[in-house]
Amino acid sequence: MPQDVQLHWADTIAQKVIEERGTTHVVSTGITPSGEIHIGNMREVVTADAIYRALKELTPHVTFNYISDTFDPLRRVYPFLDPKIYEEEVGRPLSDVPCPCGAHPSYADHFLTPFIESLIALGIELDVLRADRLYKEGAYVETITIALSEKGKIAEILREETGREVPPDWSPFNVICQACRRVTRTKVVGFSIPSHTVDYECECGDRGTVSMIGGGKLTWRVDWPARWKIFGVTVEPFGKDHASKGGSYDTGKRIAREVFHIEPPFPIPYEWLSLKGRGDMSSSKGNVVSIETMLDVVPPEVLRYLILRTGLQRRIEFDPGIPLLNLIDEYDDVESKSRDSRSLELSAISGINPVGVPYRHMVTLVQVAQGDFSRVLQILERTGSLSPEIVENVEGLKKRADHAIQWLEKFAPEEVKFNVQEELPGSVNTLTPLQKTALKQLGEKLQGGMSGEQIHQLIYQLKDEIGISPGEFFKAIYITLLDKTSGPRAGWFISTLDLQFVKKRFLEAANKDE
Repeated sequence: MPQDVQLHWADTIAQKVIEERGTTHVVSTGITPSGEIHIGNMREVVTADAIYRALKELTPHVTFNYISDTFDPLRRVYPFLDPKIYEEEVGRPLSDVPCPCGAHPSYADHFLTPFIESLIALGIELDVLRADRLYKEGAYVETITIALSEKGKIAEILREETGREVPPDWSPFNVICQACRRVTRTKVVGFSIPSHTVDYECECGDRGTVSMIGGGKLTWRVDWPARWKIFGVTVEPFGKDHASKGGSYDTGKRIAREVFHIEPPFPIPYEWLSLKGRGDMSSSKGNVVSIETMLDVVPPEVLRYLILRTGLQRRIEFDPGIPLLNLIDEYDDVESKSRDSRSLELSAISGINPVGVPYRHMVTLVQVAQGDFSRVLQILERTGSLSPEIVENVEGLKKRADHAIQWLEKFAPEEVKFNVQEELPGSVNTLTPLQKTALKQLGEKLQGGMSGEQIHQLIYQLKDEIGISPGEFFKAIYITLLDKTSGPRAGWFISTLDLQFVKKRFLEAANKDE
């Protein structure tokens, strides 16, 4: 890290990890693909990636994995599922549940596949491990054997840490019934360490014996410390729910030390990312914005920056409306004092390469150009804004234009959207004589090559000469061009339009019904 770059929270954590735990590390993260994996989930994986990057700058002995809990059961029929199909699937492993769209091998793959594609777009390089395969390959056999043998000790830890009684027939291992294929209705009645088998009874009436290799899974509070042992995890971020008193980390660290005899990973708890006006994101409740959707709207570096510029203990309230425009422009503006240089560095995927056109202005341009990128380039050239730097990065500019179009379709408030009217709108009949005078004089004084700033100054000069309020002047401009009473910044907006079209339109409005 360069000397002049300020210390980021990821750097502070990386330094502390190495001071306390040495120079060889495994960073791990994961989630259950029970629903659409959203940008709230993204905070964990981007946090882990930032710490991984910071550690890599200090030591070469660092690996990074993501464990998808594909062997977890389907808990219930979520609102986005067809009850006729999925009522019978509740309790079965996600890797065995049918895909909702029919295009993937399983329910788990349906949600995991686009998430993995999003990770690639976000520049996150890690090993993606599937829990169903790990169990079926025998990776958990040793920890299952230990957990079953130490059932009493684990139950005692759970009672002491959570304050809840553990039923006498509780087991750290949940068997998949060989008849109904559910993992939530079985009871372990015996096991054999030499043969690596577990005996069970199921509520459906079935009973039998399964192998520890793929025949079931450890319950979550035991599974988590088990994977720390299996993979030698030394660093892991997790949400504040797991960090609460009596939560999964409290029980996990004791199980790690007292049952598996390992040191638990360095804990990195973080606050939630919520959706402005809608609260915490939840896949099961449908209150989400997917990472895939956001990558259609903003550059991946900006999504990383959204996470990394905020301290881990601070809640992120995400607003995909106007505040998102401000965030993107902050990312792009090399002169902005709000920019966090180290967060930018940790957000970079292929280098920080601003496109040279503020996102807010691009939102105006694509609407004036009606989505035609060649017209966007023409407007930039006509207004003298097509710099050599922009020409060199025209591909990046095209992506930014596409992002702006997607943002307008998905998140833009109505007051930001507009269409330049091909014909003089009927609403000009509401213009006052003073407004018409203002439009006429503005049209007469507009000259080719004027910048947005110059047009802005001209409007304010004329409003003083004519004696019209700024609000009434701007309202007249927007009504005449957009058939709306408000719109984008008038001077800059007018500069993007064809000069002769604007002069003609203002004259038509001024002479209407004279």
